[in-house]
Amino acid sequence: MTARWHRPLSLVAALGWVCALAACLAAWPISWPMSWPAPCPVLRLAANRLVVGAAIAGPEGLGDWLGAILGTGALGAGLLAVKDGRPAALIGLLLLSSAAFLLALGLGAGAARAMAGQPPAARVGLGAGSWGAVALLAGAIGLAVQRSRVPGLGILVPILLVGGLGVAGHRGAFDALSLAVEYAARRSDVNAALLQHLVLAAGALLLAGLVTLLLSLWRRGQGLVEALMAGIQVVPAVALLGALVALVSGLLRAVPALRDLGLSALGAGPALIGIAAYLLLPLWRGLATALRAPDPAVIDAATGLGLTARQILLRLRLPLGAPILIGALRVAAVQSLGLATLGALIGAGGLGRIVFDGMAQFAPDLILLGALPIVALSLATERALGLAEDAARRRWRP
Repeated sequence: MTARWHRPLSLVAALGWVCALAACLAAWPISWPMSWPAPCPVLRLAANRLVVGAAIAGPEGLGDWLGAILGTGALGAGLLAVKDGRPAALIGLLLLSSAAFLLALGLGAGAARAMAGQPPAARVGLGAGSWGAVALLAGAIGLAVQRSRVPGLGILVPILLVGGLGVAGHRGAFDALSLAVEYAARRSDVNAALLQHLVLAAGALLLAGLVTLLLSLWRRGQGLVEALMAGIQVVPAVALLGALVALVSGLLRAVPALRDLGLSALGAGPALIGIAAYLLLPLWRGLATALRAPDPAVIDAATGLGLTARQILLRLRLPLGAPILIGALRVAAVQSLGLATLGALIGAGGLGRIVFDGMAQFAPDLILLGALPIVALSLATERALGLAEDAARRRWRP
């Protein structure tokens, strides 16, 4: 019964996907009067970056690109629905990736047309239809990658897409889009914030790792340590950062000489400590579980053969527990990238500063300019460490 209904259900799903993509980009369903405002615009033209602006529907915004986008997308989805196997998945992946690339180029060209004759303060931003189409294409591309079963393709495809978009952007294909305008105006600030964000997240992860290793040596206090780490998790991040600022301020008043050493109540120092505190629990539990990964009988056999505790650690516990350790590192790394955003609240900089500046100015494009790199970094980190975890699991499979 499952095999009998698999193909019809796949065709229905593909048809629904194509209809959803057409609804996002074409904007007007058959029964929607053309004189009404577009329910799902692909672009919005505003007098400045602070207002919502007028909707630009898909046929007007994408022009001749619309047919190519819908055509390649429909072919890719249809191929995935009617054919199984790696060749069909790879061809479908190529078609869907082409549709995504054409969508980006079409939006850039549509923004350039909309900006023609407009004052410098005008902005053309992405509408709901564009974001919906991006979500649909991303999901279909992910399905094609999964069906292809090609190792590493899940990282290669985003790299190629981002690289292609980067080349197109360097040649000016997206200069009229408001995101590109905001980035051009704040290029140095955004690049500096990105570097600060990476340093802050990596520093907190390194600090948490060192503290976890040191605390793991305290055999008698294992229960107390885990209880304290679990207690930190229930404290809101903003509250913890505020408490650290107050604590360091009191310490500096009591010991003014610490100011000469560069210690400050605001900045990267308290942010590093606060972020690292949240990373302790996943790293701690990951390390403890990894060290218990080998079967007790294997440890007994190794001891009987004369292996020392150090040899057992290096040859058995760490290799067999490597997938668990990498999994804990993956969780902590993604968590660190997210929490580093809040470091801007206490003067630590990072991409969070761009996000909060956008919120203060009610500028959605400025918010996206800070938020999108954080999302991209988190997804890339999760995927890369996930692949490393899978590789370690295959390498040291007991």
